[in-house]
Amino acid sequence: MSGFEWMLEGVLVTLLAATLFYAVRLERALGMLKRDRTELEALISSFNASTRHAEEGIERLQTAADNAGMRIARQAETAAQLKQDLGFLTERGERLADRLDHLIRKARPLIADARQMPSFTSGNEQTATEMPRVRSQAERDLLNVLRMAR
Repeated sequence: MSGFEWMLEGVLVTLLAATLFYAVRLERALGMLKRDRTELEALISSFNASTRHAEEGIERLQTAADNAGMRIARQAETAAQLKQDLGFLTERGERLADRLDHLIRKARPLIADARQMPSFTSGNEQTATEMPRVRSQAERDLLNVLRMAR
């Protein structure tokens, strides 16, 4: 063997050693990649499960929001009807109060006149409250309104 062959074999041994060194490093890197791949698959599986749970939670929230919206709409509708009823009752009460006020104003002179009337005597003295009275239509209306108010 000549010096050239020795040199060629030395270069080949060096290249084989470098190849072996890189092969060992590549094998370690592939092992780490395989292990990381398993962890990545577990992470992806966990992420998918979390995503499914989040979607189910969103669906439950949407259902709850829809139900709450329907209940609020029904309550708003009921409130609108009650508002109309209260408006009607208030208007009716104001009309009755105006009518009662009018009847009271008409009745005041009649009451004052009745108090000033002389009392009747027929053996027994009668007080003004015991006197027979002729009632006007205004007095009858006033009494009817007062009875309805009870």
